[in-house]
Amino acid sequence: MKQRNIIDQAKLYCLQQKERLTKPRLEVLKIIATSSKPMGAYKILEKLGKVIQSPKPPTAYRAIEFWQKKGFIHRIESLNAYVVCQAGHRHNGGQFLICDDCGTVIETHMSDLTETVNNCVANNTFTPSSWNFEIHGLCDQCQSE
Repeated sequence: MKQRNIIDQAKLYCLQQKERLTKPRLEVLKIIATSSKPMGAYKILEKLGKVIQSPKPPTAYRAIEFWQKKGFIHRIESLNAYVVCQAGHRHNGGQFLICDDCGTVIETHMSDLTETVNNCVANNTFTPSSWNFEIHGLCDQCQSE
């Protein structure tokens, strides 16, 4: 998803949902959206410091948490890093292909997997708060190098 598109969607979402779109929130989303690779919280905080004077870690963490709860970003658990949602921010579960060489993350949507997870949790009377499915390997470009 292009940065401008995700920012426009975020502004519209906040307006429609009557959520506060603070400067730190907007800047954190811009930082994540412009990164070609997943970013850790400290890297996000470092970049945030270039646009907001002396931001404190809780400022970045609160903004990250806000966008994650609203579905605009995903946490890549195995990397302890964040990427912007590539699929319009309203879906259940995250599925990611992660290149161990270059760090590229590809968001996928395997509908059969989502259906299987939903059936499994329903059959076990369990309600997940979130889930990620991560596959590590090599992307096409790294395989050919």
